[in-house]
Amino acid sequence: MTTIRLASGHSIPQLGLGVWQSPQGAPTRDAVTAALRLGYRHIDTARVYRNEPDVGAAVRESDIPRDQIFVTTKLWNDDQGYDSTLRAFDKSLERLNIEYIDLYLIHWPVAGKRLDSWRALEKLHADGRARSIGVSNFLVPHLQELVATAKTPPHANQIELSPFLQRRPTVELCKKLGIAIEAYSPLTRGEKLGDPVVAAIARETGKTSAQVLLRWSVQHGNIVLPKSVHADRIAENGAIFDFTLTGEQMSRLDALEENLVTGWDPAEQA
Repeated sequence: MTTIRLASGHSIPQLGLGVWQSPQGAPTRDAVTAALRLGYRHIDTARVYRNEPDVGAAVRESDIPRDQIFVTTKLWNDDQGYDSTLRAFDKSLERLNIEYIDLYLIHWPVAGKRLDSWRALEKLHADGRARSIGVSNFLVPHLQELVATAKTPPHANQIELSPFLQRRPTVELCKKLGIAIEAYSPLTRGEKLGDPVVAAIARETGKTSAQVLLRWSVQHGNIVLPKSVHADRIAENGAIFDFTLTGEQMSRLDALEENLVTGWDPAEQA
């Protein structure tokens, strides 16, 4: 498992298990437990997913030292604002029932509140309660607004990213600012697993289409967050560090850009 060094000084595993839409209770606990057993050391949750308690339980019940597991959670929209962000963080920490959060993100760029929310994240980081802080779904205008006043620039930006949605201006700005890129929905929610180019490269490499899509993102230096509650699929998604795509294969995948947004588009947020 490879890691990326964040500007905060902490390292983040390049592969994480996403738990968006993972049901509360045993399904999420079992998925996290399976992922940790298979070598994952990065779990990505959020308050709005309603499964923070299950993620925390699986982390605590594992025999892996806490400082070897990277846990991310996120601030939801209706909790934004300075004081309400601090309260929301306390509640997330209580639900997770762990000593600190490795990465705390503003989930969406809510107009009129995101700058106050960021000031709260800066305090949480300065106090050592959130070891790294960042944003999610922030595109170029949101990032430019934020860094113009921020004392601490975001350490990470989590955005939907795949060969079919590359967000090149946002990625370029993040690289310029030293902000790590996290790719969610890297498997296009399954929409493009049958794409002819992806399928052909899967045959060439002896890997699956999902592994090809994840490997593309990893080779671009991104952190990838595939989601599954099935142990066999979690294992498949983790088996992406034993092969390398050629430059020609990467170019073919790079050429697939079509602005495919499979969720809500943050470009619509002022």
